[in-house]
Amino acid sequence: MSLKKIMSNYADYNLWVNQQFVNWLSPKSDELLYAEVSSSFSNIMKTLDHIWSTEEYWFSIISETSPIEKKAENELSKEEIFAGLLNSSVKLKDIIHSLSEEDLVKEVKISNPWFECELPVSDYLLQVINHGTYHRGQIVTMGRNIGITDASNTDYNFYNVVKQK
Repeated sequence: MSLKKIMSNYADYNLWVNQQFVNWLSPKSDELLYAEVSSSFSNIMKTLDHIWSTEEYWFSIISETSPIEKKAENELSKEEIFAGLLNSSVKLKDIIHSLSEEDLVKEVKISNPWFECELPVSDYLLQVINHGTYHRGQIVTMGRNIGITDASNTDYNFYNVVKQK
């Protein structure tokens, strides 16, 4: 299997899994989605906004463009956060699908206040998807702590099995 096929599948998965979360959380009340919970972020919507912001950051690295300017989480409705996250996931998917094998192994230097590195684009894609997975796991746990217990299976393997059907 080629690196391009693997990375394209991961980008497709990322969009699919974020769509699953939006579908799951959209009908939930604002009271639940903004309920204070002890975690990395204080509520589910702040966590989703963080996933979105991080996807935008890594998209700018992968596409070698400037990061978008977006409003602060407290200035956005839940619908805007859901739409922003999905739009970001589509952009990430589209750029990954447009890249060649050579583009995916091209090293891109990052220098920011938190770290410096020079890694292949494919590593950055894995980073952003793993980061989202980490925080989506937190959202499931946060949900359970406030009574939202109907999350669906969003594992990568489950996605691959469902996609084959």
